[in-house]
Amino acid sequence: MTDMQVDKSIDEGLYSRQLYVLGKEAMLKMANSRVLVIGLKGLGMEIAKNVALAGVKSLDIYDPTPVTLQDLSSQFFLRESDIGQSRAAASLPRLAELNGYVPINAVSEINENIIAQYQVIVSTEIPLARQLEINEVTHSRGIRFISAGVRGLFGQVFVDFGESFTIYDKDGEEPKSGLISDIEKDGSVTTLEATRHNLEDGDFVRLSEVEGIPKLNDGSLFKVKVQGPFAFLLEGFSSSWGTYVSGGVFTQVKVPYNEKFGKLSSQLATPDFVPSDFAKFDRPPQLHLGFQALDEFQKLHDGELPRAHNEGDADELVELTKKLAQSNSELLDGASVDEELIRELSYGARGDLPAVNAFYGGLVAQEVLKACSGKFSPLRQWLYFDSLESLPDSADYPRTADTCKPINSRYDNQIAVFGSAFQQRIANLKVFLVGSGAIGCEMLKNWALMGLGSGPEGQVFITDNDSIEKSNLNRQFLFRNHDVGKSKSEVAAAAVCVMNPDLAGHIDTRIDKVAPETENTFNDSFWQNLDFVTNALDNVEARSYVDRRCVFFKKPLLESGTLGTKGNTQVIIPTLTESYASSRDPPEKSIPLCTLRSFPNKIDHTIAWAKSLFDGYFREAPENVNEYLAEPNFVQTVLKQSGDVKGILETIDDYLTNERPYTFDDCIRWARNQFEQKYSNDIKQLLYNFPKDAVNSKGEPFWAPPKRAPTPLEFDIDSENHFHFVVGGANLLATVYGLKGDNGEPDKQHYADVIGKMQIAPFSPKTNVTIQVDENEPDPAAAVAQDQNELDKLASRLPTPASLAGYRLNPVEFEKDDDSNHHIEFIASASNCRALNYDISPADRSKTKFIAGRIIPAIATTTALVTGLVCLELYKIVDGKTDLEKYKNGFVNLALPFFGFSEPVASPKGKYNEKEFDRIWDRFDVYGDVTLRDLLKTFKEKEGLDVTMIAYDVSLLYASFHPPKKVKERLPMIITQLIEAVSKKPVPQDKRTLVLEICCEDKNEEDVEVPFVCVHL
Repeated sequence: MTDMQVDKSIDEGLYSRQLYVLGKEAMLKMANSRVLVIGLKGLGMEIAKNVALAGVKSLDIYDPTPVTLQDLSSQFFLRESDIGQSRAAASLPRLAELNGYVPINAVSEINENIIAQYQVIVSTEIPLARQLEINEVTHSRGIRFISAGVRGLFGQVFVDFGESFTIYDKDGEEPKSGLISDIEKDGSVTTLEATRHNLEDGDFVRLSEVEGIPKLNDGSLFKVKVQGPFAFLLEGFSSSWGTYVSGGVFTQVKVPYNEKFGKLSSQLATPDFVPSDFAKFDRPPQLHLGFQALDEFQKLHDGELPRAHNEGDADELVELTKKLAQSNSELLDGASVDEELIRELSYGARGDLPAVNAFYGGLVAQEVLKACSGKFSPLRQWLYFDSLESLPDSADYPRTADTCKPINSRYDNQIAVFGSAFQQRIANLKVFLVGSGAIGCEMLKNWALMGLGSGPEGQVFITDNDSIEKSNLNRQFLFRNHDVGKSKSEVAAAAVCVMNPDLAGHIDTRIDKVAPETENTFNDSFWQNLDFVTNALDNVEARSYVDRRCVFFKKPLLESGTLGTKGNTQVIIPTLTESYASSRDPPEKSIPLCTLRSFPNKIDHTIAWAKSLFDGYFREAPENVNEYLAEPNFVQTVLKQSGDVKGILETIDDYLTNERPYTFDDCIRWARNQFEQKYSNDIKQLLYNFPKDAVNSKGEPFWAPPKRAPTPLEFDIDSENHFHFVVGGANLLATVYGLKGDNGEPDKQHYADVIGKMQIAPFSPKTNVTIQVDENEPDPAAAVAQDQNELDKLASRLPTPASLAGYRLNPVEFEKDDDSNHHIEFIASASNCRALNYDISPADRSKTKFIAGRIIPAIATTTALVTGLVCLELYKIVDGKTDLEKYKNGFVNLALPFFGFSEPVASPKGKYNEKEFDRIWDRFDVYGDVTLRDLLKTFKEKEGLDVTMIAYDVSLLYASFHPPKKVKERLPMIITQLIEAVSKKPVPQDKRTLVLEICCEDKNEEDVEVPFVCVHL
C-alpha cells in the first residue's frame, strides 16, 4: 500500500481487503477502464463476476446465444426459466447485483467502432478466425486483448497487451528496506547485523541518512547488483563522493518499465508459453496444436465439437493435429504428436467443468486487472493447463460413448467428461464445508453446479459462526448489501439452492464454530457419516483442529488458503499423505520489548506500540477496574502476583479518582496530558538516561543504528497527528466512562479553547528510572522490586467497591473496520506521533489498519482460482485414488504469474518389533470397555509390547513405576472407571471413543514409538 490517504472516490468499506492487494493507484486506474467480455458460458461469467467484484469503470457483456439446459452445468447466473433467452440478457440483472459501483450493460453487436470504446477486450466461446479479426483491431489501437477457452479438463489463455505496455509494479511485494552498516569505496553496501536485503539484480534503491557521503542522500536512484544475501553494489557510485562514516537506510523503489507483446497471428506460429505445471513441461506445444485442431474440427462440423468419448471423432482430431504439426515442424522440436493426449482432449471437449472455469476465471480476471492498472506482471503470452489426473481410474465409473452421452440433464457437460456413474456418485456424497466466507462461497457455487450432495443419499453440511460485513461483499459473491448482519452459512446455502434447486433439502446449515467445545454438536456419528471434509477457514488454529478430527476419523481433507495474489491448496488422504499439522510455518518474529518501548526504527514498531497503548488505555485498564469493583479478593490476588503490581493499583486509582472524567472536556484534558507524557516527557527522560552524545561500555556511540536518537514533540493543535491523538483519545475515554463525545466532525476551536486553558506541568527528570537497552537484559517492569508497605498503602487508598456499587466502566474491544469509532484514528495518530519522535516516515490510516488489524489481503480472483484447484482434487477423492502421484498440492502467485504443483508428502512410517505402522493415521483399535489387565495382556500377547505408561488427556492412568498396591487396585478396573477414578470427572455418556496415549517397550526392552489407542465404547 502507498502511504497516501485512500481517495474518497474508492469505497474503502467495500474494497478494503482488495486495496491491500492492489493499492490506491491501481484501483483508480481500474476505475477509469471499460471492459468487454465476449461469451457468457461458465468461463465468461466467471471472468465477468470477478471483474465486476474488483471494480472497473464499466463492464459490458456480449453473448446473443440462446440459453440451453446444458449451460446450467457451469453458468451460475442462469436458471431453467431462462432457457431460450440470450445468455447476456438472462445473466445481466444477476451480474449487475454484484457491485453497485460498476455499471453493466449488454451490447448487441461487435464491430471495430464498438471495440474502440474499451481498454480491455476478453473473448471466450468464439472461433479462432473471429479472435484474429478482433485482435488485429485491438493490437493496432493499443487495446488490451485476452482470449480464453476451456474444453473439459483442458484450458488455454492468450494475452496481448500491445506493442508497449507499462508495468508499474512487477510483483506487488512491499518495497524492501533495511539499515546499512558499511559502504565501501567501490559502492558495495553491507546491511546491518547481517540482515538479508532480499534485493535482486536490476532493482533500484534510494538511500538516506548516510553520514559521510552527502550525495547518497539527495534522492538519486541507484541500480543494484547483488553480491550476496547481505551485500549489494550501487551501480554508478563514485569514491570521490566521500567516505562512509555511519548510518544509512536503503529503500527499494519500484521503477516502471515497458514490455512488448506479439499479436495473436504471430503468436500462433511462434508462441511464448508460461508453464502451468513443470511436471508437464512438454504439453503446452501439444495442446497449442490440439486447440487449433479443435477449431478446425468445428469448422468442418458446423461448429460442433467432438462427441464425448467418440473414437471416430478422436481419430479425426488426431489427424488434424498431425497436419498442423507438419506445417509448423519447429513447434514440437522434433517430437511427434502425443496421440493419447489429443484423444483425451477430444473425448472431453464438450465438457464444461466448474472447476476448470473457476481456475481460468480467476486467472483471466487478474490479467484484466493487470491490463487496466499496470499492476503486476502480465502473462507472456500463452498458458495451457490440464488436470487429466482428475479422470476416474476405478472400474466403477466407466467412460464410454454410452456412459458419457447427453441425458438431457443440467449436468450433461460434466457427464461428458466423467460419465453418468461418476455423476451419480458426486450427487450422493456427504460432505462438510467448514466456513462459508470467500473460499466457502466459491466452493459452494462450484459444488452446486456439480450437483454435489444433490442425490437421494447426498448431504452438504455447512457451518460458519460469522455474520456478513460490508467488506465481505467485495469477494464473497453469494452475499448482497441487504444480507449484511445475517449469518454467512444460512445466506450462502439459500443462494446456491437458487442456483441449483436440486440442492433444496440437501443442505444442513449450522452457525457453530468447529472446536473442542462443540464436540457434542459435531459428534462421532456426525464425523463418521462424512465422505470428506473441506476447509474454508482463515486461521491456523481452526484448520489444525479440523485436521485433527479428520485424522482421528480417517476422513480426506481438502485444505486451501489465499494471501492477496498468492494461494495454496493441500490434499490430505488417510494412510497416504501427511496431514495439515505435519508442517508448520515458522512463527512470526516478535518485536523485542526494548525496541517497542524505547528504540523503534520503523513504522511497524510504532504501530505495534500504538496498538498496545490503545489496549492499555481503553481495554486493559477498564477491565482491571471492573474486576476490582466486582471481585472481593481482587486486591489480595494482585498483591500476590509478580510484575508491575504497583502499576495496576495506580491505574485503578487513576481511573476511579485522580483522572476520572465527569465531562467530555475532562476527556480532552486527559488526552492532552497523555500526549505530553508519551511524546515529550518520556522522550526527555530517555534522553536524560542516554544523552545524544552518550557512549556504551566500549566507547562507541550509544545512538548508533539501529537505534535512532529521538526528539521530544511540542504539542501543536494544527498538526494533524497531534490533533487526532487528542480527538481519538478523548472520544475513546468518553466511551469508557459512558460520556457523550463528538457528534460527527470534531470542533477544533472547542478543543483549542479547552487545551489553551490548561496548565501543563514542566518536565522534571527522574533519577531512579531503569530502561531496558537490550532484549537479553531483564525487563525492568517485570523485575521491579515491590515495597510491600507501599503497595498496602496504595491498596488502602483505593475507593471501596461498596462506595461505587453498580458502577462499571466500558472496556473497548478493538474493531478495525468501523471508521467512526475512533479506534484507527487513535492508533494511527499515536503511531505517527511516535514516528515523528524518531524521524520515521509516518503511515496513513489504511496502512495502520492493515498492520494493527493484522488484515489478510484478499481478492476474488485468487479465491476463485484456488477453489477451482481444490475441486479438481475433489474428483480424485471421489474416485478413491490410492496413487500418491495422482494428487497435487498447488502453489500459485497471480502477480508474477507463477504456478507450481507437487505431489503430497507421503505419510511417515514407523516400526516396532519388525512391524511397520503409519505415524499419522494408524492406531490400535480396542472394542469394548476392557479392563486395564486385559489391555496390558492384549498388547503383550498380540503385539509383543510391554506397556509402561497409559495416559488419557492429562491424567496418568497407569505407569510401571507406580507402587504395586496402586497397580493391583487398578488392574481390574475397566477403562472408563479408571479414567473417572484418576481424573475425578465422569466420562460423558455420549462419548463413543476414548483416546489413550501409551509408552511401550519392545521385545528387546527398548523404548519404541507406537500409535495411540482408540477404545470404541
